[in-house]
Amino acid sequence: MNTVVTLKEAILKVSCEIIAQQGWTAVSIRNVAEKCGVSVGSIYNYFSSKADLVAQTIESVWRDIFHLYEHAGDFDDFIKCIRWIFESAEKGGEKYPGFFSLHSMSFLSGEKSQGRKLMERSRQHMKKGLLSALNKDVNVRSDAFGENLSKEQFIDIIFSLIVSALLKEDYNCTAITEIIRRTIY
Repeated sequence: MNTVVTLKEAILKVSCEIIAQQGWTAVSIRNVAEKCGVSVGSIYNYFSSKADLVAQTIESVWRDIFHLYEHAGDFDDFIKCIRWIFESAEKGGEKYPGFFSLHSMSFLSGEKSQGRKLMERSRQHMKKGLLSALNKDVNVRSDAFGENLSKEQFIDIIFSLIVSALLKEDYNCTAITEIIRRTIY
């Protein structure tokens, strides 16, 4: 067993638990070290700064809430996939109060680029899962996509609508699914 990976995963798990129970402001190197039962220096062996710890914790929370790529094969109906995202988001919002509206503000000003890279990786992961679900949906009209609207552009638009709803903590996907229904079916 790789103890380095195990300890890093344990640290991230504790950080996620702190966020769930106490919110973002409670995440600090010292607090995480105390909850893990390790020294502050041990945390710095795995995370270069608080911003690094927070950025990787955010990625862990996203993975905890959305396992879209793992479930993408389950969806042969794009709208069912969208509903699943909103249901997962609502459960995630309950587990991690304020996550969607607050995580984008959590990076320290000097270290935002790493957080943006991690967020972009999470976004691309979700978009890939959405595209997979769209490609498997046999009910999509054959003329729904073309030179003026590609599947990738459609996914970008739908993903933007999803993110906008989540930032407002609006877990009702009815309007988005209606837009989808009228556009591609």
